[in-house]
Amino acid sequence: MKKICVLDTNVLLHDPLAMFSFEDNEVIIPAVVLEEIDSKKRLADEIGRNARFVSRELDRIRANGQLHNGVTLENGGILKVEMNHRHYLRVQELFGEMTNDNRILAVALNYFLEEQEAEDPRPVILVSKDVLVRVKADVLGITAQDYLTDRIAADNEQYLGQITLHVHPSVIDEFYNHRILNVSELRLNVQLHPNEFVILRDEMGTSKSALLKVSPDGLRLEPLHLSNESVWGITARNAQQRMALELLLNDDIPLVTLTGRAGTGKTLLTLAAGLMKVEDEHKYKKLLIARPVVPMGKDIGYLPGEKDEKLRPWMQPIYDNLEFLFDTKKAGDLDKILMGLGSIQVEALTYIRGRSIPGQFIIIDEAQNLSKHEVKTIVSRVGENSKIVLLGDPEQIDHPYLDAQSNGLSYLVERFKDEGVGGHVTLEKGERSRLAQLATQLL
Repeated sequence: MKKICVLDTNVLLHDPLAMFSFEDNEVIIPAVVLEEIDSKKRLADEIGRNARFVSRELDRIRANGQLHNGVTLENGGILKVEMNHRHYLRVQELFGEMTNDNRILAVALNYFLEEQEAEDPRPVILVSKDVLVRVKADVLGITAQDYLTDRIAADNEQYLGQITLHVHPSVIDEFYNHRILNVSELRLNVQLHPNEFVILRDEMGTSKSALLKVSPDGLRLEPLHLSNESVWGITARNAQQRMALELLLNDDIPLVTLTGRAGTGKTLLTLAAGLMKVEDEHKYKKLLIARPVVPMGKDIGYLPGEKDEKLRPWMQPIYDNLEFLFDTKKAGDLDKILMGLGSIQVEALTYIRGRSIPGQFIIIDEAQNLSKHEVKTIVSRVGENSKIVLLGDPEQIDHPYLDAQSNGLSYLVERFKDEGVGGHVTLEKGERSRLAQLATQLL
């Protein structure tokens, strides 16, 4: 049965192609949504870009018919701009002031009541990324859903970059004897991905085990190339950190993603690897470290000083890790070191747009606050002989329209899991301190 889907403004600002994502159902855009989109189109950030894109698409569709009467889309659905708010008094009685959210609810309520009187009523669904709007819709008896079309795999299906397999002990012995295993000969009932880490454990219950990595072509299981040695004074404290260093120090893997809770060592490990590659091995000309000024694209404001001084509060977590790695003792020592080296640049993501970045080790911190489009923009800036590492915790998102399944970092992990140029590890164990580990678990 076909449905009527009423879209909230935040759905279109989150995904400007959302109006085409409902197959052959009828998509309703309340008139007040157009007003809200119009108020956002002058913004210089991702929301402004999406508002302008939606405006252009609506203008293009308008050429095929009058939007208030409904226009048939290429996928067989119907797009309609609805002006009718006649049930707003009932909404106002329940929720007080007639806000834009309540006007959208009134449109959904109007369709819901009209369908109840029809011989063959169609389901009416309000689609919104605003939790309270969905709660209000439930109070009115209207079905409400989050916009889920752009989400990646569910929590229990997300790619971790590692897998534990219980095998016969002879398989582990064969690996230690020949230092390689052919995936086809193992006859596994799971799919392995390029550069995925595999922990082999004895199915008989002994302590015999092995840590391997899938080859970039996905055909073999190979040993890790790095021993558990110190990298700029940092040594891996657990298996996942060792996996992370294996990817970070491998020049043949230009894209690395690391996810994990606070305190798992993502940023510190990456900075240590970057410093080794730039300062010791001279594999890259520069170490570029960036993080979004949330929300990305906003001006850094009216803080006093030049650009670097304005950026300092936003970039302080990066500087804290650099102070630890350089073992600075006094305030100002780090600035002198960075000025002397000249090969380390700390930047806001706002200034990366439009650049081509060759020959650099690029670190993008807090990447969970990026949308799919922003991640595409950043990764597509990477030039020849560069390596990019994106870090973040998908459970700590400050962006109003993103969550653990729809943010750009999770999207990037999922889309590149079958590509030999990329590698991913999910760090699970906190190493900052016992207190920090308990805080992430209990609070």
